[in-house]
Amino acid sequence: MKTPAAPRGSAWDKNLPSNDLFLAGLLMTAAFLVNPSTLVRCVQFLIFWWYAWLRGKKNRPLITLSVIGGIVFFNLLVPYGKVLGTVGIFPITQGALLGGLHKAITLEGLIMLSQASIRADLRLPGFFGSLLGESFRIFEKISQNKARITRKHIIEGIDHLLLELSAEQDVLAEPPGSPEGYIKTTRTLAGMLCLGGAIALVWGLTFLGFWFRLLAKIGDG
Repeated sequence: MKTPAAPRGSAWDKNLPSNDLFLAGLLMTAAFLVNPSTLVRCVQFLIFWWYAWLRGKKNRPLITLSVIGGIVFFNLLVPYGKVLGTVGIFPITQGALLGGLHKAITLEGLIMLSQASIRADLRLPGFFGSLLGESFRIFEKISQNKARITRKHIIEGIDHLLLELSAEQDVLAEPPGSPEGYIKTTRTLAGMLCLGGAIALVWGLTFLGFWFRLLAKIGDG
């Protein structure tokens, strides 16, 4: 009998504690936000998409593209910069187009990165850390089960989801001597190398973005 394949995210869960994933997410977020190049930011977004996929997250390309298209469209309503063309009497300008794409990629990239870096067993020190960790857990739970909330059963779906979150509160409570929560993890060399490589790649792309910006300024001068 064929053994079923393990979930994609299981390797991350076994080889990396949730706090390591969270810290890596913060470092990659910083690199992503300071990157000045829209083109390089698009490449980073694709890396985050793949990163989330490896963690077992289900991302729907159609919804992502719809959100990106919507943000770009509304940004085009305030035209500025070089006119690239017109749709009827509506001008398509370079500044508005690139600005909208930059905003859209930034938003979707942060969403993908949060999905990949935040796990339900995340524990942060202090009262604020506990509150923040609980918020992340609720966000992940809602993201995983949002398909159950349909237009025909909105109230019922939300009610069931809230009851599950309430029931899990006692299950996720940390027993004495178990700081990593209910998921048993072991920090392995392979896991740390993979995570370090991802951080290095994202920061390397950010430095490449600064290099492109410098070359553009030299060219304009």
